[in-house]
Amino acid sequence: MRTIKLGSSTLEVPAIAVGCMRINSLDKNEAEHFIQTAIEEGANFFDHADIYGGGECEEIFADAIHMNAAVREKMILQSKCGIRKGMFDFSKEHILNSVDGILKRLKTEYLDVLLLHRPDALVEPEEVAEAFDILEQSGKVRHFGISNQKPMQIELLKKYVKQPLVANQLQLSITNANMISNGINVNMENDSAVDRDGSVLDYCRLNDITIQPWSPFQYGFFEGVFLDNDKFPELNQAINEIANKYGVSNTTITIAWLLRHPANMQPVTGTMNIDRLKDCIKASDIQLTREEWYSIYRAAGNILP
Repeated sequence: MRTIKLGSSTLEVPAIAVGCMRINSLDKNEAEHFIQTAIEEGANFFDHADIYGGGECEEIFADAIHMNAAVREKMILQSKCGIRKGMFDFSKEHILNSVDGILKRLKTEYLDVLLLHRPDALVEPEEVAEAFDILEQSGKVRHFGISNQKPMQIELLKKYVKQPLVANQLQLSITNANMISNGINVNMENDSAVDRDGSVLDYCRLNDITIQPWSPFQYGFFEGVFLDNDKFPELNQAINEIANKYGVSNTTITIAWLLRHPANMQPVTGTMNIDRLKDCIKASDIQLTREEWYSIYRAAGNILP
């Protein structure tokens, strides 16, 4: 699979990340087969979070592959922390305790990447900086990033945190593309012109932060998948026509649409279906034309001024 540099780091990662939020839907043998297949296909970047399955997903992952030093060298592991029941928590104590729990469940001595999961309104960036320093110096975390954060929140962290923030995981799909639309509809009096994220797309490009789109097949906030959905007839027709041209599935074209953007994004898949994962992986070999990209964009109901 094609690889990219993760943010400003020297870490080479696959263009597609494998999300493990639903791995607890598989039994141990299914999980082992899924993970091994992903690695064989070059998709060895696995995305976790301490809240997925209440930590169970990380345990299932490690048990399924019989985690040891030799297995660990074959993969890149990312996890997220900061969400607690009824609150968000970026305190130094919580970050450090969370990482210890993640490492124990994953049966590894280090994370390649740690992301702060959801913005904490009560964040004290000095504490985050202290936690990151301890995690880096102890060798428990090698790279750091954020998730669902806008530019000024990132700037506040950067004032205190000395480590580069290499990734920002954000909701983005063909139907949830405001971070793209507001840049197209500059100075226009329509809903697409509303900047809901502080121009986070341009900010991340300017600051060498890799955007990791999550829920690339979902519309709304986990309302459902738009592929093969009667609510999106024009979009599915456009995607299917292009898929037929390339001889691939509509899943492949959906991921290829994100990869075509010059921001050099790293989409996070969520499927536990091996065939669908392979379809996602095929997208790294497809370069949509400008005409194809815009035809899909418009078919989703996105407007051009």
